[in-house]
Amino acid sequence: MLSPVSLPAKNPAQATDVEKRSLGKGVFRKCRGCGAVQTEDRLAQCWQVCPDCGYHHPLDTLQWRRLLLDDGKLEQWNEQILPTDPLGFDDGTAYAVRLERSQRSTHHTEAIEVGRASVDARTIAYGCYVFGFMGGSMGSVVGERLTGLFERAASEALPVVLLHASGGARMQEGILSLMQMAKTVSAVGRFRASRRPFISLCLHPTTGGVAASTALLGDVNVVEAGALVGFAGPRVIENTLRTKLPPGFQRPDFLMSHGMVDMIVPRTAMRETVSRLLSHLCGGDP
Repeated sequence: MLSPVSLPAKNPAQATDVEKRSLGKGVFRKCRGCGAVQTEDRLAQCWQVCPDCGYHHPLDTLQWRRLLLDDGKLEQWNEQILPTDPLGFDDGTAYAVRLERSQRSTHHTEAIEVGRASVDARTIAYGCYVFGFMGGSMGSVVGERLTGLFERAASEALPVVLLHASGGARMQEGILSLMQMAKTVSAVGRFRASRRPFISLCLHPTTGGVAASTALLGDVNVVEAGALVGFAGPRVIENTLRTKLPPGFQRPDFLMSHGMVDMIVPRTAMRETVSRLLSHLCGGDP
């Protein structure tokens, strides 16, 4: 019988590459802007804005609720309207499978959430794109939920605060997704008759069919610091037109100087800004 072999104790200095890479995971994070290492707790306290360079890391929908809404509460609307696969689309992975994966990973039923909320005790109709759900792409259900948001806001005389973050129309639904551009723009047009304000917040990134529809139609268009806002991305434009774009193209300062947006607001000042805009535009008590 072979006697058991005793293995030498591992020297802490001889940690594997995998162990080295995992050390500090969930505790520290390198800033994508300046490369400085921050603790996760410090970034969370700053709403994922680097305290050294001001780079805005993404926030998920739950974090946006906590940042903007009273007690972070949202009474959701139209959650019963769910996506299907009208074209039987399959590009190697069936669309139905992509939907199921996105629902499981984001804990959302679609790429937008809408409902009733409040900001400093003022009731609003609120919407926020879910970028983690297929890039926040706009398909039939996103268009229907958005349309319902504006229609219900009009009937209840509520202001609308809508956060955009999207890669554009959803290719897996073809022309049905492109139709949502006209549908949602028409809903905004009808909403105007209510004389309630529509505040549009453009987050990073706001592109494609979403940028070409509701994103820049607000009574006040607010862009978050550092966000990319435009129809086609800079690389696509440069490759198509074979030209060099001007510095800062589609970034906040460029958009502001060309009259496309009204305000550039850092995330840490976003709630105060939204509350002030609602107070000015709605008037009176909440």
